[in-house]
Amino acid sequence: MKLNFEKMMYVKVLMMVIAIWFVPMTYSNEAQAPAGDVAEAPGTDRFNNDWYDARATFYGDIHGGDTQMGACGYGDLFKQGYGLATAALSPALFNDGYTCGACYEIMCTRDPQWCLPGSIKITATNLCPANYTKTTDIWCNPPQKHFDLSMPMFLKIAKYKAGVVPVRYRRIPCTKNGGVKFETSGNPYFLMILPYNVGGAGDINAMQIKGSTTGWINMRKNWGQHWTTNIVLTGQGLSFMVRTSDGVVKQFMNVAPNNWGFQQTFDGRINF
Repeated sequence: MKLNFEKMMYVKVLMMVIAIWFVPMTYSNEAQAPAGDVAEAPGTDRFNNDWYDARATFYGDIHGGDTQMGACGYGDLFKQGYGLATAALSPALFNDGYTCGACYEIMCTRDPQWCLPGSIKITATNLCPANYTKTTDIWCNPPQKHFDLSMPMFLKIAKYKAGVVPVRYRRIPCTKNGGVKFETSGNPYFLMILPYNVGGAGDINAMQIKGSTTGWINMRKNWGQHWTTNIVLTGQGLSFMVRTSDGVVKQFMNVAPNNWGFQQTFDGRINF
């Protein structure tokens, strides 16, 4: 059942405007620390293998229209390797974007009229926002756990006419092809990095960056899976240290050369 998500599609534009223009235009001395010294993300959804109850609907069309971009900050989901196997999470699961990139297995249950056998595996790429003006069909309002699937994924587990179905879900390891990718944006005083195609737990709760002549610099989560620093690093090669929600830490050394630019994507060559 296609829901009304006018709020969803302007989130990325609004947050990008804030990130680019509301910028401290001076050199800043941020704390430098290894990944293990970064505070845990508050309320991060832990990676485990337990099954939980939720509901599911769908949005967009059969080709994945209206499911691109969104509140996690990803762009063209086909080019980035996510394709149609995606879902928007309700705020109870979205966790302020810390769950972006997590992978789930979902099956339709307890509704034999509408459920189909089997399960699907998806990556969290968007937010299903709460709507406090409605009194019915408030599937995404807290504290409900809800998955708004792409239409092709919904049709793998339920019939179109159902609209909304009860489901069971569990966190599963993400299997991605190739290395973690790092996309640059911002300006010299406000560098923003979007990591995507993350395997393993999939969702990142801490990230650091290192220039050719610096130590490890803590990055701040800005929105979705965009991580930022206002340390000027132009003209230096870039390395990254990433920690996923299950505590696994990996270093991606010499990912970007010293002549890197903005709006570019670099391959980390390894994955979780």
